[in-house]
Amino acid sequence: MHIDLPEKRYYSIGEVAKAFKVQPSLLRFWEKEFKEIQPKKKSSGTRKYTPEMVRTLQFIHHLVKEKGMTLEGAKKQLHLQAAGDSKQEVLAKLEHIKATLLQLKDKM
Repeated sequence: MHIDLPEKRYYSIGEVAKAFKVQPSLLRFWEKEFKEIQPKKKSSGTRKYTPEMVRTLQFIHHLVKEKGMTLEGAKKQLHLQAAGDSKQEVLAKLEHIKATLLQLKDKM
């Protein structure tokens, strides 16, 4: 699902709900269910979502609404995705270290 949001640092719950064509109450419910979604709250209680949280919400929406997964299944998929991302970061760092060591070896 493609969401149509302008490039901003923070989005209101209304903007995000409208982009996903859901009620704001669903986003508040998902906020309780998924620890990855913790919007900043102003002193007035207004929620502000970052673009990263919107991408997470997009993944959750895809899993739950489009693929028909349960919330528990979506939580597992989020966990697996996060673990995969951290593995990719480690692999990228190791590749960088390997390249640096090979450069040092060639200079000797």
